[in-house]
Amino acid sequence: MKEKTVEQAYAMAKERYAETGTDTDRVLDILRGISLSLHCWQTDDVAGFEKLSGPLSGGIQATGNYPGRARNIDEVRADILKAMSLIPGRHRLSLHEIYGDFSGEAVDRDQVGLEHFRSWIDWGKEHGIRLDFNSTSFSHPKSGNLTLANPDDGIRNFWIEHTKRCRAIAEGIGKAQGDPCIMNIWIHDGSKDITVCRMKYRSLLKDSLDEIFRTEYSNMRDCLESKVFGIGLESYTVGSNDFYIAYATRNRKIVTLDTGHFHPTESTADKVSSLLLFSPELMLHVSRPVRWDSDHVVIMNDETLDLCKEIVRCDALGKVHIGLDFFDASINRIGAYVIGSRATQKCLLQALLEPLDTLRDYESRNMGFERLALLEECKSMPWGAVWDMFCLRNGVPAGDDFIPEVQKYEKEVLSKR
Repeated sequence: MKEKTVEQAYAMAKERYAETGTDTDRVLDILRGISLSLHCWQTDDVAGFEKLSGPLSGGIQATGNYPGRARNIDEVRADILKAMSLIPGRHRLSLHEIYGDFSGEAVDRDQVGLEHFRSWIDWGKEHGIRLDFNSTSFSHPKSGNLTLANPDDGIRNFWIEHTKRCRAIAEGIGKAQGDPCIMNIWIHDGSKDITVCRMKYRSLLKDSLDEIFRTEYSNMRDCLESKVFGIGLESYTVGSNDFYIAYATRNRKIVTLDTGHFHPTESTADKVSSLLLFSPELMLHVSRPVRWDSDHVVIMNDETLDLCKEIVRCDALGKVHIGLDFFDASINRIGAYVIGSRATQKCLLQALLEPLDTLRDYESRNMGFERLALLEECKSMPWGAVWDMFCLRNGVPAGDDFIPEVQKYEKEVLSKR
């Protein structure tokens, strides 16, 4: 897209938005300050670098076999840098524990340490990328159906030690980068069929978490992520949304909302205002469920738009951490990163462009017709011209100009793997 065309379109859009009281230059400055936390596992279909892990388990699936999957740490890093070069703004990277730099050695998960992530810290500093972290309880000989809620003391203590070590790693990462590392805990624990010991497993999970959080850190933030069910664990999930909301609220931890982890008729956006009244911060995993928690690539759909609008309407940009969590092995993986990240940013942009003062005034005066009419008009405002200018100012391709860049990388890099 020609620079002159983008500038001309933006000038007209800027004037149009000014009529509604919105300063588009200010909006672009705010949007640039919002960092997404990209997920490393889109590069290689959640394979990681362990010698111990087997096929995906714990209710996780990556479907498809598109050529070019990253096979090692260098390829993962190269793919992430390529994706980030096509996404406007500066963003973070979220690592799962299985992506440590193990140098070909077999390091079990209760033995992992900060030394296995030193090269990631150095790489992040080199490229100006801050890191987040996740414990990894799935795809392991000891994961089974129960980890932190396992009645077997040996297995449960193994996963307690693993999670403790992950928190220590996150603390080390946060201290090294001078910015808190957001550490997410998600476990798949559950039952395929009816269980009569719901309280028992949840009591064990509570005790495990109490032990894990016994040490307090200042350079990381703990997040707890629920799920409705997992494949093969459909009837009962120990770490349900109710469990984690109660635990996190009582223990001042952050709740993680994954947009694929709720009933299809639930609104994740509606949960934002409720949780922020009782929790200092909120973590999001933005995904796209299709009939189930399928982790499709994020697109600019109503659910993502509503979520971003609610964050802005709650004045919560400084309280909400926005991470991505999808893994599609059926299309070009770099393209998937770019589509999902840019779609999330487009939703945030539209949220920031809303004439909130006017809308709130209408609502306060019970002017329902005027409020609805203005919300509808916002949908056809020239936000696309503002988006193209955001890309231009951040030195990335505007419009669909990123497609040839992804195709070139596939031809020159991915196709040779």
